[in-house]
This record gives sequence, C-alpha cells and structure tokens, in this order.
Amino acid sequence: MVKVAPSVLAADFARLAEEVAEVEKLGADWLHLDVMDGHFVPNISFGADVVRSLRQHSKLFFDVHLMIENPDQYIPSFARAGADLIVVHAEATRHLDRTIDLIKEAGIKCGVALNPHTPPEVLEFVIHKLDVVLVMTVNPGFGGQAFNPVMTQKIKDLNEWREYGGLDFLIEIDGGGSPSNARELEAAGVDVIVAGTAIFGAADRAAAIAAIAGD
Repeated sequence: MVKVAPSVLAADFARLAEEVAEVEKLGADWLHLDVMDGHFVPNISFGADVVRSLRQHSKLFFDVHLMIENPDQYIPSFARAGADLIVVHAEATRHLDRTIDLIKEAGIKCGVALNPHTPPEVLEFVIHKLDVVLVMTVNPGFGGQAFNPVMTQKIKDLNEWREYGGLDFLIEIDGGGSPSNARELEAAGVDVIVAGTAIFGAADRAAAIAAIAGD
C-alpha cells in the first residue's frame, strides 16, 4: 500500500475546509498543499495563512510543497502555521544544504523536490538528511496534467539508491497520479502518491482513494 496525499489545488476553494474534512474521513493519509508564487512556477496559489486555517480543521499530515523562490525566507512561517513536512525545490535555492538545515531546525520533516529535468545526483551529498524525495512527474505549476512516463526510471533509480545505501527516505510523486498507474508506481518504489483531480474530481472519492492506496 502507498500513502495517499490529496492535493488541495484541485479542491473547491469556496468550501476548502469541508473538502479537506471529507478526504480525511474517506481515508487520505496526507494533505498536499502546493504553495506557488508566480515566479518559480507560472501560477499563484496561497500562503501560510491558508495552511494555518486548515490546520485548525484537520489532523492529517500536512505536506507543504514550496514551489517558490527564496524558500528560506518563508520556511519559519509555514512551520509555525502547522506544516508537518516542508518540501523545497532543488532548483529554487542556491544553498540546499543550508535550506535543509533550516527546515530541520524548525522541528519538522524535510523533503526536496526534483523537476522532470533534474537528475537525482544533485542530492548526492544531502540525501542522508532527507525524509522525502518528491519526484515531479509533470512540469510544476498547474494541476490536471498527465503523468510523464519517463519519470518512472528516475523513481527506480532513487529506489535503488535508497536500497543500496541503506537509506530510509520516502519517495513521493506529484503529477498525474491516479488509480490507473498507482500499482506501477508502487512497484517502482513510490511510497506516497499526490493526487488532485483523480480524487477531488472523482464521482466516488472514497473508491479513488482506496484504489490509489491499494486497499
């Protein structure tokens, strides 16, 4: 089984608290919160205030994905807002080791995301510090995109690296995850699947969550 992380980017923002409560009740494991600044990615979403508001209504594990420039500036505010995990992009910070330490110092889990063009090797000297490696299986910035099958090899490479190195980071994917490819992703080594429209756009959300999880 894999952990299921519904992405609020695909939820109805007019009733966001209710949407989150519903997927929590239906068996979601994590809640994926995409923070976009309109600079690192071509879209704008929300900030720490939304995370703080939702934290009051949910006990889910909050997976805060910072698709933003200068993430160091905002890590403390998202940690205070209730993030359990903060994921930053390897491409968005000049001093990744220092950024990882800043997240760890906040007392929460740390992840690094890799865009489709970014090889896993950029993490060679920091991967031992990570709780999560997030593989972007679409180009970041918009929901509803189709899974890029080329990324399956990157997932397999990370899984082999983890096994041979005796490491325990989780492999998460973001982009195009659905019941139709969940088992293939799990076999490749994925532990956490982010799913937006595959869950919030499903006629039967409970069935979609169960199918992705592998129940």
